[in-house]
Amino acid sequence: MTDKELHYKKLERMYLKSASINLSFFETTTLKIEASKATVSLEIGPKYYHALGAIHGSVYFKLLDDAAFFAVNSIVHDVFVLTTNFSINIVRPVSKGLITAIGKVKFSSTNLWIAESSIIDYKGKEIAFGTGHFARSKVPLTPEIGYSLK
Repeated sequence: MTDKELHYKKLERMYLKSASINLSFFETTTLKIEASKATVSLEIGPKYYHALGAIHGSVYFKLLDDAAFFAVNSIVHDVFVLTTNFSINIVRPVSKGLITAIGKVKFSSTNLWIAESSIIDYKGKEIAFGTGHFARSKVPLTPEIGYSLK
């Protein structure tokens, strides 16, 4: 396994096994990281609905942000990055099936990254998209925050 592939696997494990929100609420989430790209999937069900029976906007935001965030952190190997701004656009509601967010880095500099992400439903239709700005934190990627293979 290359150093880059090892980095991706550690980030994936950190997300899936160390992030409390994913362990307690978004437990069906999956994550796949590649260079400058990340894909997050979630099986939608009633626990994610608002009063009208479709998923709440916070679910759209979480998946869009997570996909864009991990696309950026795929190319930042030493520290955790932070979302400093994120704008979302919800195109259509969804209430069932697997939804998948795909994030890609669009701009990269020393201390600022911009990434875009979109969510498609189980039929392949885009249901939301967004753009985020990300910055370096002072938190190193270490086993203490779950950045490991164990």
